[in-house]
Amino acid sequence: PRQVLAMAEDLRAAVASQTKRLNSSGGVVERLEENGHQNKRLKSDADEEDVEDQNKRSPKRKIVLLMAYSGKGYHGMQRNVGSSQFKTIEDDLVSALVQSGCIPENHGEDMKKMSFQRCARTDKGVSAAGQIVSLKVRLIDDILEKINNHLPSHIRILGLKRVTGGFNSKNKCDARTYSYMLPTFAFAHKDHDVQEEVYRLDKETLEKVNKLLACYKGTHNFHNFTSQKGPRDPSAKRYIMEMYCGEPFVRENIEFAVIKVKGQSFMMHQIRKMIGLVIAIVKGYAAESIIERSWGEEKVDVPKAPGLGLVLERVHFEKYNRRFGNDGLHEPLEWTEEEEKIAVFKEQYIYPTIINTEREEKSMANWLNTLSIHDFNSSAVGMRANNKNSK
Repeated sequence: PRQVLAMAEDLRAAVASQTKRLNSSGGVVERLEENGHQNKRLKSDADEEDVEDQNKRSPKRKIVLLMAYSGKGYHGMQRNVGSSQFKTIEDDLVSALVQSGCIPENHGEDMKKMSFQRCARTDKGVSAAGQIVSLKVRLIDDILEKINNHLPSHIRILGLKRVTGGFNSKNKCDARTYSYMLPTFAFAHKDHDVQEEVYRLDKETLEKVNKLLACYKGTHNFHNFTSQKGPRDPSAKRYIMEMYCGEPFVRENIEFAVIKVKGQSFMMHQIRKMIGLVIAIVKGYAAESIIERSWGEEKVDVPKAPGLGLVLERVHFEKYNRRFGNDGLHEPLEWTEEEEKIAVFKEQYIYPTIINTEREEKSMANWLNTLSIHDFNSSAVGMRANNKNSK
């Protein structure tokens, strides 16, 4: 046995020196495994190990990204896996994250693997100036620059912050602020013959608009403002903090105004229907009492304004900021340093898209022509009663 042990030692020493020699020459590495077999590893394996080492050096961390995008031509924010003909903002984002080396390719295919969560699902054609997504990434050098290099110019990552490991941008968000930019001729009374480029909003009409928008403040049952909820669904109740229309301004000879709305959370199409109903009232198609009626259980025909003018302005994390914003480890989720970049992006990509599309495609003007088709007086209950009587 001593002889066998000595021979094994000699063999081990010989292999060790051979391994050392081959390692330094960068050729095939031959190594004696514990079971005595030789295991050949090619240079490409060594390259893969280099990548793994690099990944260990930049471990995955939970972050949030501040995003701005022009939504024209996209079918909303949220990715629809398996339906590639409907392109979304997240399709382009995930592709850029993979190409920049922030996430491995399989995480792009299954977004749960990177704990991905968006703060708000914006609808088809809707833009954002302050969207937030949370996810786990490798914190590579010059991360924002590298991601943006793989994104089209109308989608930008404007900021990044580290957050707590359990952070979820949708659940931790206390409120969302949207704006809706529209040409003011939308508020011209239906009985007046209006030339769109000449129309200017008068003070009395703006006051009426603001009086109606203020009716939405507080908690109401908004089941008539989405197609997804029934009248007794508790999740149809939503809390609106503020809603108002700002002073009008002229761009490209057309007067525009911006409506701002801040609420805890919104359902699909809710804001566009809230604005659509106010336009219908101001234009004289519907009575003011329809707003109160729409919160009741009966079905009310609420028109949906075009998606073009809607912009997700910012999202609010007040509770999170109070708890973690000043704990010495995490930053508060506020973006004062990025405000200028946000303003520049809006002026460069969001406002021109809304203005030019309105001029070329006349989305608001065409939609206004459909208001006369809506039946604002009869409700589902009333229609059933009328049908019984006629029978």
